[in-house]
Amino acid sequence: MTKKEYWDQRGYLIPSKTFFANAKFNEKKYREDKEKVLEYYNSLGYRDAVIAADTQYYNSKGNLNIAIKVDEGNRYYFGNTTWKGNTKYTDSILTVLLGIRKGDVYNIETLNKKLGRQLSPEGGDISSLYMDNGYLFFQVEAVETSVYSDTIDHEIRIQEGPQATIKNINISGNDKTKEYVIRREIRTLPGEKFSRSDLIRTQRELANLGYFDQEKIGIQPVPNQEDGTVDINYSLVERSSDQLELSAGWGGGIGLTGTLGVTFNNFSLKNIFHKEAWDPLPAGDGQKLSLRFQSNGRFFRSLNFSFTEPWLGGKKRNSFTVSVFNSRFSNAYNPQTGLFDRKYSDSSYLKTTGFSLSLGKQLKWPDDFFTLVYTLSFINYNSRNYPIFPGFNSGTSSNVNLKIALARSSVDQPIFPRSGSNFLVSAAFTPPWSLWRGINEADIFRLVEYHKWRFNAEWFVPLGKPHGEDKSRQFVLRIAAKYGFIGRYNPDMPISPFERFQVGNAGLTNNFGVLGYDIIAHRGYPVYQTSNVNVNPDISQATTFFTIFNKYTMEMRYPFVTNPSSTIYGLAFFEAANGWYTFKRWNPFELRRSVGVGVRFFLPMFGLLGFDYGVGLDRIRPNGRLRDASSFTFMLGFEPE
Repeated sequence: MTKKEYWDQRGYLIPSKTFFANAKFNEKKYREDKEKVLEYYNSLGYRDAVIAADTQYYNSKGNLNIAIKVDEGNRYYFGNTTWKGNTKYTDSILTVLLGIRKGDVYNIETLNKKLGRQLSPEGGDISSLYMDNGYLFFQVEAVETSVYSDTIDHEIRIQEGPQATIKNINISGNDKTKEYVIRREIRTLPGEKFSRSDLIRTQRELANLGYFDQEKIGIQPVPNQEDGTVDINYSLVERSSDQLELSAGWGGGIGLTGTLGVTFNNFSLKNIFHKEAWDPLPAGDGQKLSLRFQSNGRFFRSLNFSFTEPWLGGKKRNSFTVSVFNSRFSNAYNPQTGLFDRKYSDSSYLKTTGFSLSLGKQLKWPDDFFTLVYTLSFINYNSRNYPIFPGFNSGTSSNVNLKIALARSSVDQPIFPRSGSNFLVSAAFTPPWSLWRGINEADIFRLVEYHKWRFNAEWFVPLGKPHGEDKSRQFVLRIAAKYGFIGRYNPDMPISPFERFQVGNAGLTNNFGVLGYDIIAHRGYPVYQTSNVNVNPDISQATTFFTIFNKYTMEMRYPFVTNPSSTIYGLAFFEAANGWYTFKRWNPFELRRSVGVGVRFFLPMFGLLGFDYGVGLDRIRPNGRLRDASSFTFMLGFEPE
């Protein structure tokens, strides 16, 4: 909408045509909107803009129209800026950090933001510079010293005050979580200089624990100017972080499948033999214990167990995780008919047994958002007439690999991130068995060998200003990119049939056990086996998987509810992905595209519950029906990759 479409020659804001004109008039919101009109003018340099008159009248249809007359006044620009009262930092340093040059369009909001009078988590302003160096009592004020023609000169007056030293750290609201679990996440330590950035980082760390309501983490500095110290009070509201999964689903020819899973996210292993600590379970030490069992009888079962200690030794953020899993998935494949037959459940199956040990270490360089994780894994595959892996229908195969992952996470909170990013680059290596033992054609996959590379990246960008009574309503743009590649050491060996990439569908297939491949979801598409986007995918006969994949995602998210009992947000997405079998055929611009909408529910006891409706744009055919190119997907417990 252009300016001419809004304003007539008399300077009135005239009503525009709208599709929806049934909103009720609200006097309070109307006054707020008039203030926003003036704020917008001020941001364009019209410092003297005022609302000269406004009126309301009814049109012929009985609807209320509003007309507003604005006197814009002159447009102003920043002039000279001088500094007064600064001894810690020179004028030149402060001028560079301020970032406002003579001749820039006057904007009081920009000036206040650069001075730090409007606090922001990102920092980078004058107040953050001082307050990160202990100057808790710092004050700054911009005074207009001269207004001439269309130019305004400013004098920035600073009162630095003394540096403040942290004296006491007080914590309240933690009824279940042990105090030492909280204190090891706190970056503000007694005896150190006050730092505003440490407060912001502490708030992020406490939110990412998942034990507290992230919207109600209170941080209150209590300064004492007499002795130059400050106490910091942290007030917390605990929320249930444990999860119970009890569900049943229908898996087509597999039949009814039941799931029972429990996850204790604030577990205490050392109190497991102390009866007085069971209320109802030993908790409070920040450990994670997870148990999950799925079965539908003779055709499928899966058992998974994992335990994580996030602070091994208690002094440094060194995580230790042990996990064990066992699954049996019967294909019930009748070799004579090529169809599923319950009678063959004991003659066509894949059994998987494995364990892994992981050790993670928080790094200090390039910054302490980085984590380095080493994982040693062993997986044994026992297959009988299981035709999903070419060259390995029956037999036993072992997979011993070492995975090294470098990750960086700076998101502000785990459930509904509003800012920050996640990055992960990993490489997994098996020993090059064939280079040592040679190639045995009769038992070529008895010892699996490969090198596998993964890269994931996602960014969260807040759009607009927070609004709503709790100031938590804000659009958030999520941008993500994922890549994967699996290769071989020996050119005479085929690429491993295990650890490849299945692309397409809802990504929930792995709920039926560890099947020996990574599942990359693509909303709006079934599983596809060819990179040719002109060939419609077909999930019914997936018999081989890709060695390379690319996936890109863009989501616009908006929160409806953010409180301890539930977090609900809606989203609209665009996705593009594809897979290839050889590096020579790889084409990063040959992608299948989809669009759609979805909603997510995070419930304390049940975790994630989500629904998506996606339309595969490359599945749409001339004169075809839209529903033939779309799919409805459901997720429970985790977000598919």
